[in-house]
Amino acid sequence: MQEIYTKSQTYSMVEFTKEKLKYWLLDHPSIVSFRWSPTLMWGSTWWFLVSAIFFYIVVGVTLHVILKLCRRQRPVPLGPLPAIHSLSMSLISVTIFFGMFFSAEAEVRDTRWLWQRTRTTPFEWLLCFPLGIRPSGRVFFWSYAFHLSRYLHMLRTFFVVLSERKLSFFRLFNNSIILIMSFLWLEFSQSLQVLAILFSTVVCSVVYGYRFWIQIGLPSKTFKFSGNFLVMLFGCNLACHIGVLLLHYSRGGCNGIGAWVFNSFLNVLILWHFLKSYVDTHCQRKDASSKK
Repeated sequence: MQEIYTKSQTYSMVEFTKEKLKYWLLDHPSIVSFRWSPTLMWGSTWWFLVSAIFFYIVVGVTLHVILKLCRRQRPVPLGPLPAIHSLSMSLISVTIFFGMFFSAEAEVRDTRWLWQRTRTTPFEWLLCFPLGIRPSGRVFFWSYAFHLSRYLHMLRTFFVVLSERKLSFFRLFNNSIILIMSFLWLEFSQSLQVLAILFSTVVCSVVYGYRFWIQIGLPSKTFKFSGNFLVMLFGCNLACHIGVLLLHYSRGGCNGIGAWVFNSFLNVLILWHFLKSYVDTHCQRKDASSKK
């Protein structure tokens, strides 16, 4: 009897936890009634976006120049801030991933009757939003959460400048472009954003989790670990972009295709800069190994 009671209690706790998670990830009024609005949402105007990017670049470059002028050789002590930032980004990415995943699942379940009319499969919907879709509801709430998380992600640039005394153009460029792309997803209800957010949050949660792991004193980080995950992300994005292009011409159009074209161009620039950095780092490691 005691064993049966224990199992029943455990089952009840699991069900209670599932209901709570479902409420906070799917059914909370702020999630269900979300609507992207330049007048109501924080950071939802073009002026705010441009100002934030300008401020980010100016602060990053200013810190770098000040450290160069001071000729400081030792890193600026930051204490536990980098580790706290990495842990926060990892947990936030995990939350956004599950929120977006279950929200997309709920959207598929609630609109299945409409898709049967148009002969649209769930995977096609993930790649190609129907024309006229509005940026409202659960999926776009988590897209907005992802957009806000990009501002927190930018703080890592300042940590790198203060601790490693270096600032790369690629880091400034990449972070600014990702912020712009996540803004366009909401502004134009762009297709493909669900899969893009799922891929990005998986990579962010793993990479930032690994950074937290090594920042608390465990084995040193390597470029290879983070680089391989980013290569995987770019590969998945490339395959999905091809799918969007095919569906756009075969299904009569995908919503936000103009923003998608612009984002595709930005993705090509990011990929080119990343592959150049990846190859250069790999060659440097190979040369160092040969000399040893």
